Amino acid sequence: MAIFLYRIGRWAFRRRRLVGGLWLGALVLAVAAAAMAPAGEEEDLSMPGTESQKAFDLLDERFPESNSQGAEARLVFQAPDGQRVTASEHKAAVEDTLGSLDGGDQVASTTDPYETGAVSEDGTIAYSTVTYTADAVDLTESTKSALEDAASQARGAGLTVEIGGSALDAEEELGGTTEIIGVAVAAVVLVLALGSLVAAGLSLLTAFVGVAIAFGLVSALAVPLGLTSTVAILALMLGLAVGIDYALFITSRFRDERAQGSEPEEAAGRAVGTAGSAVVFAGATVFIALVGLGVVGIPELTKMGMGGAGAVALAVLVALTLVPALFGFFGRRVLSRRVRKATRPGSERPHPVPAAAGRPGLGARWARFVLRRPVPVLMIAGLGLGAVALPALSLELGLPGDESKSVETTQRRAYDLLSEGFGPGFNGPLTVVVDTSASSGSGDSRATTDLVVKTVRAVDGVASVGDPVLSRAKDTAVLTAVPQTAPNSGETKDLVHAIRGAVSGVEADTGAAILVTGTTAMNIDISEAMSDALIPYLTVVIGLAVLLLMVVFRSVLVPVKAALGFLLSVGAAFGVLVAVFQWGWAADLIGIEQTGPVMSLMPILIIGIVFGLAMDYEVFLLTRMRESYVHGASPGEAIVDGFRHSGRVVAAAAIIMVSVFAGFIGMTSPTIQTMGVGLAAAVAFDAFVVRMAIVPAVLALLGHRAWWLPRILSRVLPNVDIEGEKLSRPVPASATVPDTAVQPLPVGRHRH
Repeated sequence: MAIFLYRIGRWAFRRRRLVGGLWLGALVLAVAAAAMAPAGEEEDLSMPGTESQKAFDLLDERFPESNSQGAEARLVFQAPDGQRVTASEHKAAVEDTLGSLDGGDQVASTTDPYETGAVSEDGTIAYSTVTYTADAVDLTESTKSALEDAASQARGAGLTVEIGGSALDAEEELGGTTEIIGVAVAAVVLVLALGSLVAAGLSLLTAFVGVAIAFGLVSALAVPLGLTSTVAILALMLGLAVGIDYALFITSRFRDERAQGSEPEEAAGRAVGTAGSAVVFAGATVFIALVGLGVVGIPELTKMGMGGAGAVALAVLVALTLVPALFGFFGRRVLSRRVRKATRPGSERPHPVPAAAGRPGLGARWARFVLRRPVPVLMIAGLGLGAVALPALSLELGLPGDESKSVETTQRRAYDLLSEGFGPGFNGPLTVVVDTSASSGSGDSRATTDLVVKTVRAVDGVASVGDPVLSRAKDTAVLTAVPQTAPNSGETKDLVHAIRGAVSGVEADTGAAILVTGTTAMNIDISEAMSDALIPYLTVVIGLAVLLLMVVFRSVLVPVKAALGFLLSVGAAFGVLVAVFQWGWAADLIGIEQTGPVMSLMPILIIGIVFGLAMDYEVFLLTRMRESYVHGASPGEAIVDGFRHSGRVVAAAAIIMVSVFAGFIGMTSPTIQTMGVGLAAAVAFDAFVVRMAIVPAVLALLGHRAWWLPRILSRVLPNVDIEGEKLSRPVPASATVPDTAVQPLPVGRHRH
């Protein structure tokens, strides 16, 4: 692989105008396609195969005139203090408000709270349900404006009016202050790490090119593939983070090669052949882990994985081709000032720059410190991460609703008013679907339905059960059960299982199919499916990590150590999520006003993403160590050499990635907020605790055994030469040009 990538690097450097033109053309086409494509639509979260999803599908079949997952709005009216909403003047205002909506575009029906009994016991709060003929994502701006105008009309009459439901849900928009701050921090770190504005700008430029193309493609394919705004944001987040990092690693290696006296084209080839090999394997791990999210069975999670994987693949291609091409465009300006001063006047070939005398760099000093005290470092780092991970034992999964939104939003205020007037469970009603089409023996659909109503009412925790609604064929009935507890509470979860257990007896007696669904039940089913899939997915990811790293480093113990370190960093990240989003620690700092369960998609999504990113740092750091080891260094010297060459770059890359992820915490979407906190914490723990402390401590204790590989595996596993050992020998003539040939470096031998 090293030779192949070496040739790509040299070719891209020589053909830089062609490469730059091709990427510019791809960028223009992607942006144009995104601009001309229709806006994407947000889709309801679904989980094929679950009871709640089967019920929704059945409702769509038996009640074709309605949309079981269509848009809905709840207009919540509250009378002024000391007054009742049933007063004649308030009643007239409510009826006028609803009359302005009735018969409007996309409006299917409106309910009169005074006829349906939707008035609180104290008479201060009432609500009307407005149903629409389209999903929330298909509602036009005029439809939403009409709803808001109706609410304003009632407010003008002295009522407090808030709007709940899905009708006002909107896509998350980019361009917030925190994202800009994250990119600005990344830029500053790049300048400090590389000591050159041009080199820093090169990394940012290539990352932006890859991200812009990925974002454009996701936007262009949003409608045909059903991609949501969350998919686009994840692609942007991942593409930006890994794009900057991959460009940084190759640029840093290019500068090292130039500092050793290589010609520009040769240095570009060697940078892509060595650091580029690490980029390919690091990117491949992220790609495979994200694509693997499809095995969970949630369409939205599959789309998020595919979108993120596509962005990472583009980042790898950009790093391997556009980055070396830009080396040719920018010339000596990519180099540090010290190396530029060593360049002969009128020549591109610098003198080899000797290593700085005197005090070694921070990375080398830290590595030597760990080599002297590996056991204390290992214990402190391991116990520290274990302590941070402890809250993860209390992890609860759920899906955010209106209760998680800011109190500044009308949806949250409507939620609070409904809880106040009708009880906390009113915001999460359960829908019970009774299908008698295949029943035998009873033959009386109404009797079966009445039996179900009686059974559900008898379940502890049910506040009320509404009258059943029958389909036109009289073979399907729908009834609504209101829990006594809030939608995301553990008691409501237990209630769903209790109802399903209670109606199973009715199913056995009558032959009817009885399904419990609704948004709350769907959230519970998805959360449980995520919990069930977590361990199998984690097992697959860990197995993949061990296999890939065994191929990369030709070692047994290094992959095992990497997998255990990955588990520590992920566990600590889950602990942070629980502490912030469930317990409310530091929640005010990031604008979280309501604590609750962690988004059910997050654990598996974070495992998939962090697995790949953790392998990034493992590959980049240990590649230099193994490179030194196979060239004759002792195990301890190899550790120091790895930190001397890669420690600073890996630390800078981690700070950049944390900054980019943290930049998305300021968005209003709970999904994106949770993702930002989880990924930023996981990368920080993995890079600075696991890779910088635990890894060198374990390698120091293992010594030569760290690089041991049984003979049978040595014969079976392919040698991918990720550290570029073959580049230390003369490169075949077809891969180079005579005047840029480089002298072979000495290669040491070890007994294994």
